Amino acid sequence: MSRLHPASRLQATTDSDDPPGVGCRAPRREVDRIEWRLADGGDPAALVEDFLAGYGLAVRDLTGRGRHRSADRICGAALMISAAGAAQLVTAAGAAQPAGPAGPVSPAPAVPDVVAVVYVHAPELSAVDGPEAAVDWSLGRWRPSWSPQSHADAVAAVREAIARGDVYQVNVVGHASAAYHGDPMPALRRVAALPGARYGGVLRGQGWAVACASPETLVEVVDGRVVTRPIKGTRPATRAGRAQLLSSAKERAEHVMIVDLERNDLAMIAVTGSVRVDELYAVRRWCGLWQAESVVSAQVAPGVGLAALLRAVCPGGSVTGAPKLAALELIAAVEPVGRGPSMGVLGWVGSDRIDLGLSIRTVGADAERLHLWAGGGVTWGSEPAAEVSEAAAKAAPLRAALAGR
Repeated sequence: MSRLHPASRLQATTDSDDPPGVGCRAPRREVDRIEWRLADGGDPAALVEDFLAGYGLAVRDLTGRGRHRSADRICGAALMISAAGAAQLVTAAGAAQPAGPAGPVSPAPAVPDVVAVVYVHAPELSAVDGPEAAVDWSLGRWRPSWSPQSHADAVAAVREAIARGDVYQVNVVGHASAAYHGDPMPALRRVAALPGARYGGVLRGQGWAVACASPETLVEVVDGRVVTRPIKGTRPATRAGRAQLLSSAKERAEHVMIVDLERNDLAMIAVTGSVRVDELYAVRRWCGLWQAESVVSAQVAPGVGLAALLRAVCPGGSVTGAPKLAALELIAAVEPVGRGPSMGVLGWVGSDRIDLGLSIRTVGADAERLHLWAGGGVTWGSEPAAEVSEAAAKAAPLRAALAGR
């Protein structure tokens, strides 16, 4: 059985880490945090908004033009929401209570479902950690939560649901974990440093840590303008792979469905008529993969705060499917374990901007094991074996970084 190395950094301080999405690079330190789990009950979106507003962050109305100054005491806050926490924010039309379906439990229960960490500027702060000491690091064999055949069977089940008309598209995600020995923080920082990681960073607490290398923007708000950048469609980063991605009718149809879903999500909190698609199906690179990305934006309606924003966009359409609630119900039925901190939210809430990434390409750590998740969107045109291969390709850079390669 794996045991934590005495030098382990799986503790509640995050002073020496860069949370994903943070724009300010001035020295800072944690001053307060909240951690929430599904069993705690209540409305996590309102809890986060109230907590951050209490520290003077402008989260009650997102239409204003904010400014970030290093002279201000409050720097901003890191925010993480697990996939299960994000599912709780799905609200049926006209319902007063969240209606997200319950799914299988997370294989990394030490990681909370919602974390908000407030930081203050601390120009006098000296480095909390010195140079990382050389420690033994070993990573055990990866153990998947399902076999390739079970993954393929889940893809087939989604295709059957599409044939019945229950859904149009569903994202199917697999999980694997590996025991480790030593300090996991250097390995997690290698994940956060992967090329193309717009939301590269590490967040940690007592007995847990999360590293993110996500390229995908769930939602960004600057000066009253809200933007989302959904990613759908993946091929190897070769000349042939790029040509295949650009010419694939299946990938383009899947992508456009999610763009339409994101347009509808933003319309819930936008000035009427302001939603627009600024860029459609642009091919960009992440590590050894080409991915298709679009940009959708809108003007935030007066009075919309952080809680309303989170309820509108969570969970992200590109990791759920369409219609979103039906997709969540099918995900809960076909996936063997919960998604933990992956496929949720990880980013930054500052005085001048909100910048939240979709926590794909994410690794969770508890006291004994590392956990990672990967998958892809399934449409009627999906081939089960190809979906299994795509998930493996997405996980490969994370596994390599964790192993030290």
